[in-house]
Amino acid sequence: MRPQNEILKIMRIFQNENPNPQCELHFHNPYTLLVAVMLSAQSTDKGVNKATEALFKIVDTPQKMLALGEDKLKNYIKTIGLFNNKAKNIILMSQQLTENFSGEVPANRDILTTLAGVGRKTANVVMNVWYKEPTLAVDTHVMRIAHRLDFSHGKTPLEVENDLMKVLPTEMVINTNHWLVLFGRYICKAQKPLCQQCPIKDYCHCKDKITN
Repeated sequence: MRPQNEILKIMRIFQNENPNPQCELHFHNPYTLLVAVMLSAQSTDKGVNKATEALFKIVDTPQKMLALGEDKLKNYIKTIGLFNNKAKNIILMSQQLTENFSGEVPANRDILTTLAGVGRKTANVVMNVWYKEPTLAVDTHVMRIAHRLDFSHGKTPLEVENDLMKVLPTEMVINTNHWLVLFGRYICKAQKPLCQQCPIKDYCHCKDKITN
């Protein structure tokens, strides 16, 4: 694992390049954000946004989602991977919010993870993006980039999250997921990294680094 000072140097480069990174999922409120993040598992943000464009015009609360029903929900999200299971969980989650939280999305990670289909990663995204809390969601992009840059040797998302939380200052944590996701999505691509466009190429020691 890299020394903390090197990790901070790299993260400051990301910070200078993009001081105010944004989540690329489309949403209107904490509920639609939660639904969008649940749908994004093993799917692209672009695909989720395309599916939710029409859905969120008529559904923006758990009560409206329950009125829509599982079968109609499936018609809106059928282009998304695992849509059957996701639809089931979204309906169950909406029922829990309606019955136990007056239809409001709790601003608490531990409570969020008690909802159907909501794991730590999803809860971290909601807490970070909507409630502006310094949480760090570790998805496949973050996991891969953290390993590639030698930020962590963690074998699970939680291990990687804990490693990063130990070395990053709080004010940097809130944007770390966005920086690493965007970097992995557009520059350090899994199949063909764009090394010539990489802002941190001087710090990269990867064997497949393209130098010319």
